[in-house]
Amino acid sequence: MSLGAIDLNLLVALEALLEDRNVTHAGVRLCTSQSAMSGSLARLRRHFNDELLVRVGRDYELTPLAERLLPVVQETLRKAEEALSLTKQFDPAHSHQRFSVVMSDYTMSVFVKPLLQELAREAPGVRIDFHPLVFGQPENETYLRCHDMMMVALGYSLPGISETVLHDRFVCIVDRDNPRVRDGRLSLRDLAEMPHAAAGFGKSITPADRQLETLGITPRVQVSAPGFSVLPMLIAGTDLVALVPERLARRYEHLSGCRIVPTPFPDVPLVEALYWHHKRHTDPGHRWLREMVVRVGAELDVAESAVVTPAPAPSQPPLLSLA
Repeated sequence: MSLGAIDLNLLVALEALLEDRNVTHAGVRLCTSQSAMSGSLARLRRHFNDELLVRVGRDYELTPLAERLLPVVQETLRKAEEALSLTKQFDPAHSHQRFSVVMSDYTMSVFVKPLLQELAREAPGVRIDFHPLVFGQPENETYLRCHDMMMVALGYSLPGISETVLHDRFVCIVDRDNPRVRDGRLSLRDLAEMPHAAAGFGKSITPADRQLETLGITPRVQVSAPGFSVLPMLIAGTDLVALVPERLARRYEHLSGCRIVPTPFPDVPLVEALYWHHKRHTDPGHRWLREMVVRVGAELDVAESAVVTPAPAPSQPPLLSLA
């Protein structure tokens, strides 16, 4: 069959229908009505002589043919978009392009300011809309598609492309006068006995929490908050302890009445990465912003390496402090 006899816009509808498995959601994604989307599905069913989507209970599932079609359609549209972008230009100094970026509260606290400073120098007309990370949604491809990029900690099984941006490590924060701090440190026994303030991330746990599990410590969580940023404000004037990224701890140390104490175990790294949908990979404006984000992250890593707090050598093996 000649390509001229087919409305190639149906490929866009087909991809949305097969990825979302829902006529209404596919219509919202393509900014079209449910009736128009239903009409596209009907035409596609006639063309392929296959139902493509079949109802199972309250949901829809792909037919075997639709399962085979999906990766082919995705690759076809990716190649088409790549071909169309070959002559597309992006001039940051004169652009007014608008981007949508998802970040955690921690990343917003430590990364947005230097990013906006760089943006003001290179592209004063460009706008970035920052959105909070909603836990439970990052691993959804539709959620990733709705934004230009997401900056989250490594460990999520996101379907897009990723690049490492920022490195950090976990430290303890306590009230400045907490009597458990001796010689500038806490012991593992202290962490096991002290009440904790913890950041809640849905079903996900932080690398520091995972380290405590490995050491056989179950934190006695007395208070929790949706993210790291508020924890320093909860610590001051209490006997609480919290494990937070060092960059964030340094940002709030002098404002919150807290002090930073190295963890009584080897450094636990936190790596933030940039994720984006493969459909945006060849867009010149998107590529420019990715490169800027990675560059700002590298500059922050270099600057931070000169001021990190060295962990004092323990007077005894850390694991013995639980005995």
